[in-house]
Amino acid sequence: MALLKRKPDDTARKQHSEDRTRAERLPELIREVAAAEERLFEAQRSDAAIEELHRRGVALDTALTEAMRAAYAHERVLIGPRGYTDRIHRRKRLATPEVRHATETAERLLTARENHRLHGVERLPRSPVAG
Repeated sequence: MALLKRKPDDTARKQHSEDRTRAERLPELIREVAAAEERLFEAQRSDAAIEELHRRGVALDTALTEAMRAAYAHERVLIGPRGYTDRIHRRKRLATPEVRHATETAERLLTARENHRLHGVERLPRSPVAG
């Protein structure tokens, strides 16, 4: 008995299309991360006010988040629309070198974002509560 290949449903095709659109922006978003990081380092070198450091830190966090989301979308695009519904197909595709490289890129961005959130965003002092 031959196993029937599962065809992706309309929802999977729609998600795949949305992921393709998001993944296409990945190179642009990586450049935005580099620019936001440079602006933050520039502010740190010039001893900017804490509010400015916080603002630029949040901007870098936003850029890292968008790039990470696009990188994971790129991974899903490489897996294909069947990967949304067929876990065996997904697991097989995750083992290919091309998808592994995309996963590594997404995980590096995720790690950079989490590290930045822990150590890179200046915390603003709390304002006194009127009481």
